Amino acid sequence: MTFGEKLKAARIESGLKQSELAKKLNTTGNTISNWENNVSKPDLDTLSYICGILHVTASYFLQATISEDEVSIPELKLVKKYRYITEHSPNGAKTINAVLENEYAIAEQLEKQKACIEELEKEPASPPTAHIYPYLGKIACAGTGFYFDDIPTDMIEAHYVEGADFIIGVSGESMEPDYHDGEKLYVQKVEYLRDGDVGIFTIGNECFLKELGEDGLISRNKNYDDIPGAEKVRLIGKIIGKVEV
Repeated sequence: MTFGEKLKAARIESGLKQSELAKKLNTTGNTISNWENNVSKPDLDTLSYICGILHVTASYFLQATISEDEVSIPELKLVKKYRYITEHSPNGAKTINAVLENEYAIAEQLEKQKACIEELEKEPASPPTAHIYPYLGKIACAGTGFYFDDIPTDMIEAHYVEGADFIIGVSGESMEPDYHDGEKLYVQKVEYLRDGDVGIFTIGNECFLKELGEDGLISRNKNYDDIPGAEKVRLIGKIIGKVEV
């Protein structure tokens, strides 16, 4: 605690404004402000007057810092009051002791609870191991009139994968050997893909699992034709993994 901080604390404890203390010292409010902000310090004679006005000892200011065991001004006043009560009202002192013991025990318990909460907050939260996802059973269903904006009615429980929005079933062999008929894939809804990413696309009412290429949609199985780029192709989402069986 700096000299300025100590001066400010003692002034406030005495109920004085900067201007009021300045008037008692025959100086200006700016001077008091400079002292409290450690811009300058009073001389020893002025410091002696300050101690008398604020009812503190010179050692209060001359010590560079307040240690954990050092008693502050408000604490000194409490000690003075406690001694007075002990001398003139022994039963009152017993009541104070009982209250202090009770409040101390409560404070200790609260501190322990706070420490436990802080410890728990440091531990990374474990992601859920399972999750319920919307499930679309087939992705190559020409002429069905199915649209991805519709809310799927089927739900499936699967291992939790961060970012996955729904699960879709593979129908067909056009993406073999990487994706096989009957497999289930995690899909993340996105607006853009990079070339080489695999995604779910719709053309009209048909739904396709394909790789995005520079000139269109690519079938990884060379026995199937690619789909040339066209404005009617709509991206639904990106494949981010397979559902483990």
